[in-house]
Amino acid sequence: MKKPNNLNHRFILIFMFCSTVLVFQSCKKEKKELIPEIEQGITIVESEKPEYFQLRPELEQAYGYSHAVKIGNDIKISGAVSMDDQGNPTAIGDLGQQMKNCYADLEKILTHYGCTFDDVVVENIFTTDMASFIENAAYRSSIYTTNFPAGSWLGVKELALPEFMIEIELEVHKPE
Repeated sequence: MKKPNNLNHRFILIFMFCSTVLVFQSCKKEKKELIPEIEQGITIVESEKPEYFQLRPELEQAYGYSHAVKIGNDIKISGAVSMDDQGNPTAIGDLGQQMKNCYADLEKILTHYGCTFDDVVVENIFTTDMASFIENAAYRSSIYTTNFPAGSWLGVKELALPEFMIEIELEVHKPE
């Protein structure tokens, strides 16, 4: 058996070391050359402050919520229920009329932000009576005349007050 030559091992080690150094130097150079290109493509987005809206300020303060919050081009609208300005349930036992009352309140909020139901991208409906909702769901065609938004219909055990049969929340994208 032949003994390995130390000179060959040294040569191989030196060659590997030099190759590694060249590779790292090459990587650093490419990285430095790319930095100006990357920096040119960066867009700085300033943080936008939320804008809060209360449809019934005294009532919403008492219950601790805002009916809508706008950040940038997006608006989140809390669930609307069928109530008067004092917070009393209306259209008790009539899901169809409660639905119409919800959409009337939602329209006021959309109008405040210069939007329509065409700007709604998500609609979530919560109901304590899914069968009755399904019977009245066609009314939505008069609300959404262009496209229906994404969303969910959820049957729930109860809403904030026992007289409420439906609650509708929206997400809106307001184009610039």
